[in-house]
Amino acid sequence: MTLDEAERARYARQIILKELGGAGQRRLKRATVAVIGAGGIGSPAIAYLAAAGIGRLIIIDDDSVDLSNLQRQILFDTADVGRAKAEAAAAAARALNPHVATDVIMQRIDTANAAALLAGADVVLDGCDNFATRLAVADAALALKIPLVSAAVGQFEGQLAVYRGWEADKPCYRCLVGSAPDRDEASCAEQGVLGPVTGMLGSMAALEAIRAITPFGSDAAGQLILLDLLDLRFRNVRLPKDPACPACSAAG
Repeated sequence: MTLDEAERARYARQIILKELGGAGQRRLKRATVAVIGAGGIGSPAIAYLAAAGIGRLIIIDDDSVDLSNLQRQILFDTADVGRAKAEAAAAAARALNPHVATDVIMQRIDTANAAALLAGADVVLDGCDNFATRLAVADAALALKIPLVSAAVGQFEGQLAVYRGWEADKPCYRCLVGSAPDRDEASCAEQGVLGPVTGMLGSMAALEAIRAITPFGSDAAGQLILLDLLDLRFRNVRLPKDPACPACSAAG
């Protein structure tokens, strides 16, 4: 896998970083990232992944753009209202970077189809807005041994974690949430959310997806990053592997 002259110019500010270099940029070009949800978290994540030169993006979302989305879902504009989010997000990613291939999946991901939809991805970035979907995605990523970057937001708060539960010392998503049934959760429509909060979490999730492909700095797996953006506070919480976790205790 080589970079042509246009790609070298496009990614020059990344290639010059000693932590990435040309070899790291080529790894990004070879990589496939599956993004679950093209909403508040997915929009900035898709934009930064496309701009960074990820070779292939799988965009999974069964929703359509609503006028109320435009306050935070920055890939879309007024003309996109009513359009399928996955389709509009893919078009925006290709417009930003024509070197990026996109797969558009306009269906809801669940326990029945998650493994098939995620197969072939090098990283899964989950920015969906409901617990049942997060569980299905996490279980499939664990079974397929694909690093999972999971981000969530609410009002002025957010959380981010990276899961590789098949590794002996790393937790999976169920080490955090257990085997809880589907939960009643307040949606953004019910509780509200400030747009830049989703932007920060989406950008951080994109950073961790890139780190998973071409490692640099400290590994985030095994910790939960909590953001309180009302008071501008960040906290890292160690997330140990649950030795009794039914999902990952016997994995590997």
